[in-house]
Amino acid sequence: MYLFKFNYINIIYNVMKNTLLILSFSLITLNCSKNESVDLIPQNSYNSEITVEQNLINGVDVLDILELNDINSLYGIEYNGGFIFDVNNEDGSMIIATDYSQIGSVAWGDVFSLDTSVEIGSGDANTQMIVDGNQNDNSSDGFEFGGDDYAFKIVSDLEYNDNNDWFIPSRDSMKAIFDNVHSLGFGNFNESLIYWSSTKEGYSPYVMAFNFDSWGGEAFLGSCASTNGILIARKIN
Repeated sequence: MYLFKFNYINIIYNVMKNTLLILSFSLITLNCSKNESVDLIPQNSYNSEITVEQNLINGVDVLDILELNDINSLYGIEYNGGFIFDVNNEDGSMIIATDYSQIGSVAWGDVFSLDTSVEIGSGDANTQMIVDGNQNDNSSDGFEFGGDDYAFKIVSDLEYNDNNDWFIPSRDSMKAIFDNVHSLGFGNFNESLIYWSSTKEGYSPYVMAFNFDSWGGEAFLGSCASTNGILIARKIN
């Protein structure tokens, strides 16, 4: 009788022991599976469970983002010192812009005849052309400003938001900034100001306001004799 009870108890013990071992193994396997599933998505790979902005911050390539999202999903995102207003869907390069009106309205610089581009992305070349032109003697056919505290020199030398490759955007870039950022409720642009662009026809520069009620989003010809606000842009390749 005692031998039977002993064998019975021993059998129950072994069954419970084996059951516990199976449960422990199952929990370990499940936990490993969860960890492996997380590790299957590297930080620089697109993750559909987070926002486009977070994917961009995580280092996901712009072209990878565009494979699963519309280009408009990138507009207005604050990234690398400014707000995205232009995206090249062939190479993934972007252009960002931000307000820099805290220094107040500033002068254009020397007055002289020069034609610069209207195209999106030409602002860096335009800015350099204007700075180079200011280094010449423009007194015979224009006006000498007589200093370096003018808009394009300020921006050319600027270190801001951890970057030093800023420029003043072109006329068509200003329009894209308004359409793709400001009109959507993003950005930090001052509606009380008129901003310089880097596009110029002869002696007349294009300027633009961001006020919805007056001239908003439409560039127009201004005067180099005026003082206006500064909006800065930079390229991200």
